[in-house]
Amino acid sequence: MHTPQEDPVPRPHADPGLQPERTTLAWNRTMLALVVAGVLLLRWVPRYGWFPLGLTLLTAATALAITAGQARRYRRSARGIRVGRIEADVVGVLGTTAAVALLGALALVVVVALPLR
Repeated sequence: MHTPQEDPVPRPHADPGLQPERTTLAWNRTMLALVVAGVLLLRWVPRYGWFPLGLTLLTAATALAITAGQARRYRRSARGIRVGRIEADVVGVLGTTAAVALLGALALVVVVALPLR
């Protein structure tokens, strides 16, 4: 007789779809995209000076903020599944959206308005 194998990682919820884990992976992809964008901005430093370096620091700060909130978001999602009500992370989404929009606008400033060295 075959017995079901126990989950090697105990989870604080009973969601077979693993919603908190999928949400965490989505935030990790967002963080990784920001880090890649920040690294790509470094190639503009010799051409445009210090300004792209500031944009890289903005992407790094946003990625760190996402990382810092991961455990809180996971716990809140797991707790929401247990009680049957999950609330959206409006502050996190709006903050990330604002940072990405600001980064895009400032990158356009670099390309369009800054003089070449």
